[in-house]
Amino acid sequence: HVQLVESGGGSVQAGGSLTLTCVASGYTGRPLCMGWFRQGPGKERDGVATIDSDGSTNYADSVKGRFTISKDNAKNTLYLQMNSLKPEGTAMDYCVAYSVRSCSYTDSRYNWRGQGTQVTVS
Repeated sequence: HVQLVESGGGSVQAGGSLTLTCVASGYTGRPLCMGWFRQGPGKERDGVATIDSDGSTNYADSVKGRFTISKDNAKNTLYLQMNSLKPEGTAMDYCVAYSVRSCSYTDSRYNWRGQGTQVTVS
């Protein structure tokens, strides 16, 4: 059973930066495809970015050029560097993992999801 624990959320002013971290545990074998989803107040949960087991990345148009997803396989840790944050970025951000090597932020059929970390941009 895969467990995902996020951290790094907080409150920032528009234009500021945050780095989210997700530590994965409870699985063995090949690296998983992982990503970040977010859900703003009164909104649906949407994909933000994903990173395949080989390191290939995909980003939602709304965050391209501002966000960077990365991972450290040795530490089983996923990151999301968020720059130039906007007020519409206020959301609960979730770390997700898929039981496949390749995935996309457009696919909400992930297999595991963390509890989330709150990001507030004012």
